[in-house]
Amino acid sequence: MNFFGDIPTFTMAFMGLAALSAGFIDAIAGGGGLIQLPALLIGLPQSPTVQVLGTNKLSSIFGTTAAAILYRRRVKPDFIFTLFMALPALIGSMCGALLASYIPTHALRPIVFVLLLGIGIYTWIHPTLGHIEELRHTHKRRRWIAIVAGVGIGFYDGIFGPGTGTFLMLVLVASLGFAFLSASSIAKVVNVSTNCGAIIIFGVHGVILWKVGLILGMANIAGGLLGARMAIRGGSAFVRKIFLFVTALLIFKVGVDTLTHW
Repeated sequence: MNFFGDIPTFTMAFMGLAALSAGFIDAIAGGGGLIQLPALLIGLPQSPTVQVLGTNKLSSIFGTTAAAILYRRRVKPDFIFTLFMALPALIGSMCGALLASYIPTHALRPIVFVLLLGIGIYTWIHPTLGHIEELRHTHKRRRWIAIVAGVGIGFYDGIFGPGTGTFLMLVLVASLGFAFLSASSIAKVVNVSTNCGAIIIFGVHGVILWKVGLILGMANIAGGLLGARMAIRGGSAFVRKIFLFVTALLIFKVGVDTLTHW
């Protein structure tokens, strides 16, 4: 008897490897959805897209949580500021997940492509960006930026997802002045929040493959812990390099998808 039901063992192994890789990349610079979500779409061809999105969120939250805990122990970001971004992101993600089955995601791809291209170019032409922490704005203004960005990016993560970590990192580094390592630490907590919000909505609507998501979640944890350790050891310069690499892959992937559905 196949423990995975109708899913072949080879397919589960393929998705497990993708979950491991996604957890690793996501813990360093975000962008794990670039690997895991397409793998689930390939491995679960008979499942509705909204069910794949829900299962992807369940799996992702394990690795993201493990990475967030490890970052918290080593980097120790501003806890109050992180809450100001994470709680609105939770609400935004729940709203996005509610609309996930009604709004065609291909309509968002051209916008996401342009935004990612802008992020990549901006980061590339500012080689010292995020190497040193130089916080900008007053405490009050930083918190308002965190709230607005949290709601907007959370909504995007609930309704679509790929590139969420990249958008979080951009706001934290380019707009608020955090170093890449600190930004990655804060982004992990916010990402846990957005995943949690989406899981609540998808779970209530019964569109999560719980067994698949939990199994893949174990692989995601392993990747998340490995990625977080490497990021902490390599520092902001290392995180910046991975961030640029992942952003380039996202631009390519979203660009191809946009042309395919043109």
